[in-house]
Amino acid sequence: MWASKAVFLPALFYIGAAAGAAAQDEAPLSAIDWLSRSVTGPATAVPGIAMEPPVTDGAAPRPITVRPIDGPSLDGLGLLPVSTTGLPRDLWGTTSSADLARMIRAERVDTVPAIQSLLYTLMLAEVAPPADSDGSGAIFLARVDKLLDLGALDPALALLEMTETPEPEPFRRWFDIALLIGREDRACDIMLETPQIAPTFPARIFCLARGGDWNAAALSLRTGETLGFIDTEMAALLERFLDPELFEGEPDLPMPERPSPLVLRLMEAIGQPLPTTTLPLAFAQADLRSNAGWKTRLEAGERLARTGAIEPNRLLGLYTEREAAASGGVWERVDAIQDLEAALDDRDSDAVARILPGTWEGMVAAELEVPFAALYGSRLARLDLRGEAGALAFRIGLLSDDYENVARARSPQGADERFVIGLATGNPLGLTPPDQMGAAIQRAFLPTPRPADEFARLLDENRLGEALLLGIDQITEGARGELRDVTDGLGLLRHVGLETTARRAALELVLLERRG
Repeated sequence: MWASKAVFLPALFYIGAAAGAAAQDEAPLSAIDWLSRSVTGPATAVPGIAMEPPVTDGAAPRPITVRPIDGPSLDGLGLLPVSTTGLPRDLWGTTSSADLARMIRAERVDTVPAIQSLLYTLMLAEVAPPADSDGSGAIFLARVDKLLDLGALDPALALLEMTETPEPEPFRRWFDIALLIGREDRACDIMLETPQIAPTFPARIFCLARGGDWNAAALSLRTGETLGFIDTEMAALLERFLDPELFEGEPDLPMPERPSPLVLRLMEAIGQPLPTTTLPLAFAQADLRSNAGWKTRLEAGERLARTGAIEPNRLLGLYTEREAAASGGVWERVDAIQDLEAALDDRDSDAVARILPGTWEGMVAAELEVPFAALYGSRLARLDLRGEAGALAFRIGLLSDDYENVARARSPQGADERFVIGLATGNPLGLTPPDQMGAAIQRAFLPTPRPADEFARLLDENRLGEALLLGIDQITEGARGELRDVTDGLGLLRHVGLETTARRAALELVLLERRG
């Protein structure tokens, strides 16, 4: 398989920068920390191979970027039109691109589901670029990176595929996503056909091998090593990838601490698959591929469902794929969901009442209350369960899309139920909140909500998007102790017309065992 003769490689006209940055101690990693940097720019000439002399301005060469006049801006791309989101087209207004990109990347993803959903909407909205947008796509890339942090690779890929021509920064994200979801062949085709995106040697070697050009891949490996563009660890991994028979009986390679998606796929290819449970959430998408075991797919599906990266029905499909293979942990949830499904299909209220408490306990332990409510809230409400099972079904229904109808159909049993019914219908004033969190939420539901001074200033300056990002941050952080921030954040949402989001977030903050 190894080449003994020289092979002309267009790939050698270009080289990339070093692959990933040094490992950092902070966790969790953001997308920008773990992206493989599979492509970089501008390209640098390989010594000994002639290239056209670059155009220079002074001593340093600069890359030339060509964009059509009045062409579409990356920052204006989106999947959700204004008619769907209800957001104004000038959402970002006068806020600077640098500030927006910083705020987007700083947003935490471990918040209550209603706020996660709002974050998704902001990341996917088709709105006008910020006033100072220079066409470089700073906001576009920040939005894609936040989707990667959420593990939402499909919408991130859909955004990236809206770009007209491959450019290094968008393409490196596209390549990483393709590696994680098993669609690398198309990405490799683009890489090999578009030299100006300047792939690194490891990425180019992988793609050459995937395309069946093993001789070219081997020559690229040797050239990259000789020129110092492939480090020792990557060279050892690529050698085993290209010719595993040479290493039969050899000890396994050490497990990398901070693998890129490319390293993940290479390790898998040489028979040393890496567990993804300690890796950034996007890596869990690799475990949803059909070649993974059922337990691995179940655990990945649960991780991704917590941030809304996969639909509840996809998680249900994993739970009901077959009979549980063991007991304990995820298998208990599999058994419980399958038993509940059967009881609901039979409309057996007694069986549902018996099964529901244990099933809910498992969902709470897995922090999957809202995906569970999306699947079963309305179905449970239609059964008209009584007693403790009825109270639990009511609570679950309040966490579903049908929360308002569930609330209006309930005859409240005590002060706590009266309060959450008030929240669901938008009028908790005059009711007794269950705790300090409830009291903070209640203060946000004045008949005419007024934004806090900081938000009022941002809105006056046409900086709605910035205000919403700050509001998301305040609700998320406020749930951890600074309850005034919860009041202000929910009040902002109501003031700008996001009443449904405010109510659902309020219900989740009161009802969930966790708060962010």
